[in-house]
Amino acid sequence: MSPSRRSPLMLAGLLAAAGVAHFAAPEPFDSTIPRFLPGTPRTWTYASGAVELALAAGIALPRTRRTTARAAAAFFVGVFPANVQMAVDWRHRPAPYRAAALGRLPLQVPLVLWARGVARGHADQG
Repeated sequence: MSPSRRSPLMLAGLLAAAGVAHFAAPEPFDSTIPRFLPGTPRTWTYASGAVELALAAGIALPRTRRTTARAAAAFFVGVFPANVQMAVDWRHRPAPYRAAALGRLPLQVPLVLWARGVARGHADQG
């Protein structure tokens, strides 16, 4: 399978793994939920996990890939505040934790670009 054909499936796999992690081990995700959001952090953790699973399914299917990949790009932008919250909350933790939290911030850019590339069909449509 060519790299262009793998790209959507790899993105779907990443989203699926993240979605499953939100349900399997929700506690770390709860702590990243911005405090200004209404409701409980666990509700937001489960909701974002469900969205990631739905996005993974939509990207895996060639018929819905383009639209779902656009939605994934928007999702990656939308979860950026949680990454900022994590960086703020972890600023006094040991250096490796701070580095991980800060490293998540620029990671959103390639994720958005990857999803946009899949949406544009830069990856084979299956």
